[in-house]
Amino acid sequence: MSNFLEQLKDRLPTSIWNTARMSWYGIYRASQWPAATFHPWRRISIQNLNKFKDIHFGERCFIIGNGPSLKNTDLSLLQNEFTFGMNRIYLLFPDLGFSTTYYLSVNDLVIEQCAQDILSLQVPRFLSWRSREFIKEALGDRNRLPANPPLSFLHTTYTGPKFSHDARHRLWEGATVTYVAMQLAFHMGFKRVVLIGVDHSFTTKGKPNTTVVSQGDDPDHFDGNYFGKGFRWQLPDLETSELAYKRAKENYAAANREIIDATVDGKLTVFPKVDYQSLFD
Repeated sequence: MSNFLEQLKDRLPTSIWNTARMSWYGIYRASQWPAATFHPWRRISIQNLNKFKDIHFGERCFIIGNGPSLKNTDLSLLQNEFTFGMNRIYLLFPDLGFSTTYYLSVNDLVIEQCAQDILSLQVPRFLSWRSREFIKEALGDRNRLPANPPLSFLHTTYTGPKFSHDARHRLWEGATVTYVAMQLAFHMGFKRVVLIGVDHSFTTKGKPNTTVVSQGDDPDHFDGNYFGKGFRWQLPDLETSELAYKRAKENYAAANREIIDATVDGKLTVFPKVDYQSLFD
């Protein structure tokens, strides 16, 4: 936030500031709607999402966070499960010997710095519509969206809290790609979502959403090279993500579905805990 806006926020009554802020956010989201609806790449993406609607109705999936706890989790058990991998999860693939079923990223900094890696993945990929210029640049002269496996753009936004049952429409990011994964899993019809690697705890401290440059090995993810030296990333906003998770829990419960948390020693308390190994007994 600029110094001017900080001063304005301090001088205005909270109610007026919040009303003005929400109005501005609404106008901004409305300005993004035409391209996010009618651009050829989004039309292709919506067609792709049509095919994924309820494709896994009644089944279970695993959403894999990227916390250090993955090092204490037997991931070989997931080889025949439906899985969502996020951001730099692909660093695990060589050791795993298999890929996640789906890949998802909505973080601009991750997509900007890892566009070529993402394009090389041989699984269906879902990215934020904001990132299209990074993908366009990485595609170079090709300038056509990969179709096999498909790459689809999701209309995700920072503001406008909601839980979408239909990923063809706008999705609120809730300060974490994991929340978007929950909405995408709902769109696909999964009845039971299992979280692993969602440690919900970071040793790196600072103001939420601040962009920082890593000065060395990454202590907050499963691999020291995840956000290794020189990588630009944003500090987590755990408070907002918890509000989003509660919204996801409510929406899943209302549809007779559930999200459970099998993260080893995870700090998140929103979802019922379950022993990871017991899911395979």
